Amino acid sequence: MTGLIARDLSFSYGKRKVLQNVGFEALKPGQLTALIGPNAAGKSTLFRLIAGLLKPETGSVHLNGADLATLSGKARLKQVCFMPQFFAANAALTVFDVVMMAHKQLRGWRVSEADMLAVGRALEAYGIGHLAEAYVSELSGGQSQMVSVAQALVRTSDVYLFDEPTSALDLRHQLEVLHQIKQAVVQRGAIGMVALHDLNLAARFADHLVLVGRGRVMAEGRPDDVLRSPAISEIYGVDIEITTGPREDLLVHAYPS
Repeated sequence: MTGLIARDLSFSYGKRKVLQNVGFEALKPGQLTALIGPNAAGKSTLFRLIAGLLKPETGSVHLNGADLATLSGKARLKQVCFMPQFFAANAALTVFDVVMMAHKQLRGWRVSEADMLAVGRALEAYGIGHLAEAYVSELSGGQSQMVSVAQALVRTSDVYLFDEPTSALDLRHQLEVLHQIKQAVVQRGAIGMVALHDLNLAARFADHLVLVGRGRVMAEGRPDDVLRSPAISEIYGVDIEITTGPREDLLVHAYPS
């Protein structure tokens, strides 16, 4: 079966159960899925299970019919690109250096002129060309986040996982980054998942939503269906009203319950 599927994933940190029998239907190539849910719902843990950074207590993740657990670490890293919530890189490296390292990952370390041009174009395309010679230790939180997104998108993968890629960005850069992610997923025919807190951004950019809460998947499907689900109000603890904006986009309004 084509797509990314999770089945019955469970995971605990010590005695604290984080995920219990979590699964979702096949996520399709060329589409962007938003993983939504409150803080501590297990979104980052689910991403780490898919990426192979954590081992599930039960369950499995399949990509195009293949169990990812059967792949070598290198093969899984090539197929699944994971951008964590917090940017980590050697402070002595420049932005150009860290994006080059991502570009060359799994492809040898000899840098050609073509590699230099490819990274330069990527930095410009993702709006951080002016940061090329800046050291990562000098970056603001928002700049670090944009560099982390560039590191992910400069790679060629079947699956892209972005954990809160817009949390430190202002509104303009939130829109730009999510547009870049959506465009890359569509053009490459890749499977994209992005964890988001902002339900309006999820409604605007995602083709599919997966709502996680209380250690389980509470709802999934088209944004219109999930955002109108009673599970949204139940999990977030607020009253939700959905309206349609002037561009026929969904607008989410939340009120204290």
